[in-house]
Amino acid sequence: MRRILNIFGTRPEAIKLAPVILELEKHRDRFENVVCITAQHREMLDQVLEWFEIEPDYDLDLMQPDQGLAEFASRALVAVDKVLQEVQPDMVLVQGDTTTVMMAALAAFYQHIPVGHVEAGLRTRHRYSPFPEEINRRMAGVLATYHFSPTERAAKALRAEQVPEENIFITGNTVVDALLITVQRPVDLKLNFSLNGRQLILVTAHRRESFGAPFESICLALRDLAERNANVEIVYPVHMNPNVRGPVGHILAGHPRIHLLEPMRYEQFVHLMAQAYLILTDSGGIQEEAPVLGKPTLVMRETTERPEAVEAGTARLVGTERHQIVAEAEHLLYDGEGYRAMAQAGSPFGDGRAAERIANILLARI
Repeated sequence: MRRILNIFGTRPEAIKLAPVILELEKHRDRFENVVCITAQHREMLDQVLEWFEIEPDYDLDLMQPDQGLAEFASRALVAVDKVLQEVQPDMVLVQGDTTTVMMAALAAFYQHIPVGHVEAGLRTRHRYSPFPEEINRRMAGVLATYHFSPTERAAKALRAEQVPEENIFITGNTVVDALLITVQRPVDLKLNFSLNGRQLILVTAHRRESFGAPFESICLALRDLAERNANVEIVYPVHMNPNVRGPVGHILAGHPRIHLLEPMRYEQFVHLMAQAYLILTDSGGIQEEAPVLGKPTLVMRETTERPEAVEAGTARLVGTERHQIVAEAEHLLYDGEGYRAMAQAGSPFGDGRAAERIANILLARI
């Protein structure tokens, strides 16, 4: 019996590791599957655990108000180290590019425990974009033994970093697995407004590297879109970070067709994406989810570690400049042919069987 310790701390990690955890549970004759959460994000993480019916074995509950990166990283390293000493796993499984991922991989390395990195190989080659994710995932890549890459491009990046070919596995992205599980289940999605035939633009924006003038430019672009286009309703679930809430409230609050919502549960957000006409985002995960649903996506960032969506034609990198965002969004609102080309481009991120592939690799390797 081999023991696998799954460590994660944020909502995106939980979404993308949940299908793997559920798949590993099908092999209880081979694996003892242990779950540890740092709770780097608390409420948003708990909602995902509830949706996928995952009960953590260890809840480190490390989140604190206004926590800094260094403060959280140091506490996570010490806390995860203690769990590793108690559990003595044969492998640690992590996902993505959070501070939890980096510290869990480092703690495992210190104890000579192999690390499996789900969603390995994403790169922008800009150390501060996205921040701190780009360095988090590079460090996790150095520390990991097994690299589960979502695409050939990600695998190629790992090869360029001299990762042995026999340790790289192209699996597809587990976010597709999670999305397909979710859209097949009914969800009570109650909105306090009606579209009345208008087109729904769904927005998420919260990246650290955009705080300040770039983020204000994003908000002004959203205001322009609402004021210039009477046929749209803009829905924006607003991140809890005060660097987001401040400018959002100042610039966007009060417009009758801009709806500022509290952060939504994962399953509700997925079903809202399915109703959207167009998505504006700076999120990494949504760049992967939207193509599965056939939703054209404008990425409000200067760089992306997911260029596959751009190359496939389902996403477009538009930056944070106000007039550029408005121009690109209005193009898709009124150019039917251009819209259909993006909507029908298809997903480059997998077929919903990534978790199954990862489980089969682990069955063969550990």
